Amino acid sequence: MQADAIRAGALCPVTIEAALQRTVALAPDVEAIVAPDGRRTFAELGDEVARLRGALHAAGVRRGMHVGLCLGNGALFQALFLALGSIGAVTVPVNTRLRSEDIAYCLSQSRVRLLITADRVLSSDFIELLGPLMNGRLPDLERVVLTSGSAPWAETWQDFLSRPVTGTPERSQAGDVILMQYTSGSTGFPKGVMLRQHALLTNGFISAQRMGLRVADRFHSARPFFHVAGTSLSLCAALQHGVTLVTMERFEPGEALRLMEEERCTHFSGNDTMALMLLNHPDRAARRLALRGAWVAGAATVLRRVVHELGAVDCVSGYGLSEASPNIAQSAWWETEDVRTGGLMRPQTGLEVGIFDPGTGERLPSGQKGEIRVRGWSVMSGYFDMPEKTAETLDSDGWLSTGDLGSLDAQGRLAFLGRLKNIVRVGGENVSPEEVEDILHRHPAIRQAQVVGVPDDRLQEVCAAFIILNDGATLDVSQLGDWARAAMAGFKVPRHIWIVDTFEDIGMTASAKVQKSKLADHARRLLEQV
Repeated sequence: MQADAIRAGALCPVTIEAALQRTVALAPDVEAIVAPDGRRTFAELGDEVARLRGALHAAGVRRGMHVGLCLGNGALFQALFLALGSIGAVTVPVNTRLRSEDIAYCLSQSRVRLLITADRVLSSDFIELLGPLMNGRLPDLERVVLTSGSAPWAETWQDFLSRPVTGTPERSQAGDVILMQYTSGSTGFPKGVMLRQHALLTNGFISAQRMGLRVADRFHSARPFFHVAGTSLSLCAALQHGVTLVTMERFEPGEALRLMEEERCTHFSGNDTMALMLLNHPDRAARRLALRGAWVAGAATVLRRVVHELGAVDCVSGYGLSEASPNIAQSAWWETEDVRTGGLMRPQTGLEVGIFDPGTGERLPSGQKGEIRVRGWSVMSGYFDMPEKTAETLDSDGWLSTGDLGSLDAQGRLAFLGRLKNIVRVGGENVSPEEVEDILHRHPAIRQAQVVGVPDDRLQEVCAAFIILNDGATLDVSQLGDWARAAMAGFKVPRHIWIVDTFEDIGMTASAKVQKSKLADHARRLLEQV
């Protein structure tokens, strides 16, 4: 797999150290990052990584050691992630939205030995959250370092940096695990996905290439750095191409638009929820944006609006999951707009993608729908300390089961059709919520739509929709069904429709994705009250 990654990336470096050295040499004065905790050039980043590598070595960090990072998006996270990667250590990013018990599970299951944490990220007080865990509940944890503030159970940042360095820090290899990414835990306990250096760096390289990023471009990404889209497709993508990464601790559309304008961003990254928040924000029309391209995981209607309303004419789509580092397929800026925005994506170079019958395991021919499976250089090495779960997802031939529905056309382009577990089965017909959402987004009054399946006595399941309206818009939900029937088959039309102000209080992930399982539970509770 490592050799495949090298061939896929051509001149793409496949270790953190090699990637950083090349970019520092080629673009030393280009800003590496613009973040809430400051900005630095690639030359300054190289110096900072060297200093932190020495401090980590002096603290006993060695190749293969698991180190937790509990920090918000920022220049310090970037430098620490690269420093850890350069000596072959494994970063275990902690979701900064987690509560104490969830953090305890993450740190315990991953066997983190060193934890580097902020005292506070946004509204979360980590001295308060971590304090109760420092009574022997984390037997593998040897040391905690606070980047700011102080606690009796933690070393200060100044002491961490001032320890004398003896010996030479180890150097990483392309096949070393660099990231242990915890899944959302929608089915059972969260699992630690183990991803290799060459996989993250190659995926970042190819994804940025297909997005059209080039040296000194300015790339806005509020993807959380504790998520693989933040490490691979933001940090690694920007590093590989000498691009300035403009980030923020938490996505807020008005602030994102301000940053894009003031920093003259040429590209941005986001999912469909984030894109819609930008498109529908009242400040958007007044902002003078310099966007040329974007990478958006979303439906065709949303991508076309990004092209024509935000000016990101080279906007591309992408599909992936954590277990594949993460992108499996992506369109490219040089393809036609219909292809780029229509959800047709070529597999990342060197990856093999197949469509399989989820029941029989039989590989299906082009044009048929089935489960998307992938094998090749980007696939995880497994779930940490969970061999049974690994075997359920990754077979002996190297095929990773995604649990997603898709099809391949005659040219080998992949169409992602939805999560298999989210497919709504209406009277024997399979309905993709994403397809229905795409059509609903064409209604002039609708800002955002989310579709889930709910039980039905006659048809087993039917579609239900939650809708956020555009500012000042009104909508008679009793008439929406008639409008929808003109655009989709009758069995796909939502039978239950609710207008809401936000999805925040129902369930959203830290990466601004609506949690379908929580939305479906909420819909069932509403129907029980009728």
